[in-house]
Amino acid sequence: MERITLDLTLKASTRFADVIKRAIKAVVKNSRKRGVVVGLSGGIDSTVVAKLSADALGKDNVLCLIMPIGDIDEKVAKEAVALAKSLKLRHEVIDLSGPFDAMVDRLGCEKDRERKGNLKARLRMMTLYERAGRNGLLVLGTGNKSEILVGYFTKYGDGGSDFLPIGDLYKTQVRSLAAHIGIPEKVIDKVPTAGFWKGQTDEGHLGMLYEDLDRVLFGIEHKMSDEAIAEGTGKPVSEVARIRTMVKGGRHKRAMPRIPKLGFRTIGIDWNE
Repeated sequence: MERITLDLTLKASTRFADVIKRAIKAVVKNSRKRGVVVGLSGGIDSTVVAKLSADALGKDNVLCLIMPIGDIDEKVAKEAVALAKSLKLRHEVIDLSGPFDAMVDRLGCEKDRERKGNLKARLRMMTLYERAGRNGLLVLGTGNKSEILVGYFTKYGDGGSDFLPIGDLYKTQVRSLAAHIGIPEKVIDKVPTAGFWKGQTDEGHLGMLYEDLDRVLFGIEHKMSDEAIAEGTGKPVSEVARIRTMVKGGRHKRAMPRIPKLGFRTIGIDWNE
């Protein structure tokens, strides 16, 4: 069997950029909003979303929020500010350390890294929606297809948004797109991390490099068997099965809350428009 590969060509990146910019324009127009707000971490995903939004809507209609929490984010925040300035993106820095520390103390989650990480994501999303409401903006999410499929995001945190511009692009495709639209190499080459705690990385958390993960997910998307995906990627069948389990386990994160059917038409069942 041939090796499973994704389309990372210049032609594909050009098409992706054009489609995404048209979609951003349309969703803002149809929502009758003034523009969009994006949480800018300085990583590749948020930078790509912010840049494409500015290209689509004009820089004055895009607000980037940089939301550091604690010492771990000081350097990251400075890098994000420098990036926003270099790309001439309108930005605001909102330090959430105080509210975060108060919540950690009140909820008693000081020693639980996962709970604290999810709290960070939810505080940031709450802040994005506050600014969106104040300024008549839509909240753009920055999740990619790889993260969404395996559930690598916080429900009602970074998973909460009005629109996901790069939600149908695998991480490796986002990297190709980033290079095409002129994102600095230091951003593209940056080790992906959610920044939940010192030393955390996406690939360490997922247990697989994005290059390999994306090809496994591509096989799952195309309804291939675990054995066929293993053959096409060179990964063990057990690893393919593990990723498939993650996709199934994250299903609840990708869906609206389920509702028991009681009426003539029920939201999410037979009333979906």
